Amino acid sequence: MRLFFSVGEPSGDVHGANLIRHLKRLNPRVQCVGYGGPRMAAAGADLHYDLTRLSVMWLFRVLAHLGAFWSLCVRADRYFHRRRPDAVILIDYPGFNWWVAWRAKAHGIPVFYYGTPQIWAWATWRVRKMRKYVDHVICKLPFEVDWYRKRGVDAIFVGHPFYDEVVSHALDEAFVLEQTSQPGPLVTILPGSRTQEVTSNLKWFLKAAGTVRGQVPQVRFAIAAFNEKQADIARGHLSASGYAASDVEVHVGHTPELMAAATCCMACSGSVSLELLYHTRPTVILYHVSRSAYQFQKLLRRVRFITLVNLLNAADPLKYDLRPYDPGEPDADRVLFPEYLTCEDKSAKIAGHLIEWLTNPERLQARIEGLARLKDRVAHPGASQRAAEYILGHVPEKAIRFPRPHMMTNAEQARLESDSARAG
Repeated sequence: MRLFFSVGEPSGDVHGANLIRHLKRLNPRVQCVGYGGPRMAAAGADLHYDLTRLSVMWLFRVLAHLGAFWSLCVRADRYFHRRRPDAVILIDYPGFNWWVAWRAKAHGIPVFYYGTPQIWAWATWRVRKMRKYVDHVICKLPFEVDWYRKRGVDAIFVGHPFYDEVVSHALDEAFVLEQTSQPGPLVTILPGSRTQEVTSNLKWFLKAAGTVRGQVPQVRFAIAAFNEKQADIARGHLSASGYAASDVEVHVGHTPELMAAATCCMACSGSVSLELLYHTRPTVILYHVSRSAYQFQKLLRRVRFITLVNLLNAADPLKYDLRPYDPGEPDADRVLFPEYLTCEDKSAKIAGHLIEWLTNPERLQARIEGLARLKDRVAHPGASQRAAEYILGHVPEKAIRFPRPHMMTNAEQARLESDSARAG
């Protein structure tokens, strides 16, 4: 059995790797090929291209790479024609993956979407593409299933694969002890997994850090960088902001440990919020965009929250409501992670939340307990196993293709295959 993957996000690379391991555990003869990242390659995938190198956002950045995307789509189309995999598995990355799904369906290859894009939150009209090009939608979030089924899409809920990765990750306890044994509370800064996110968010986090230090002099800060390139970008921001090298630590490869050691955190919106939920760390979420992007997203967005943790804890997560988060509203405590999708300077508000948690143990503990209750409800591993079982149980057996003798017509070929099927 040959399965073709198309995965372009760093987080999708993690989920794809875990899925591949479970697929191979259930059926050692499964061959996994296609587009993905280094984690999938390490799990045994034969990658045709590292698509995570093209992890870009927003229209103009996508247009700048349009030639590369089209070339990869043509390459996938040729592979579908020549090798005809048993199924195509997509993970997130909707812009490019719609093209892959389109070509797979043109060749009659079943398509599974594992870890679907949040089309219920952004540009809901895209559900028509899902209905047209995707045979099986495998949902990460419990409220997604009903939304898809009401719109004529075959969907199943397996849980969020992020927790498969979290529970399997052994913390570097020596590093955690090194951090927690130092005097003063630690605030961990998580500026994002994309370089674009780091560039957009980190300067505001550092401005908030300066405000916090003015009120809580003993506080310490550490930046969890996704890779060495982003660590260098972080150091550049620190220098430009007037921080000494010893003021804010920068670490690569210790993100879970920095979460575990932190009193509270600042983070860019993304799946990292689920890991912060697992560690029950009070966190302020920021997603800073340009003014034009902010206006544009208001035309597409259909739900209030951009943070998965807040959606999971909302009474009606899919209710159309574009009000910005307001800490003074009556149900503000239900928003476990204060969040700011903005084109403005929200550093003072971010700092205010952190100062409250760092100086008011009762408020800090109340937030931790709220996160713990949600964690008990939703943070369960096993999604990768369930998804692998579903995929293997729903990939149709490939029909035998007989080589066509010279000058045989299409009708004669079809008759030969039909006679063979009746005989067998």
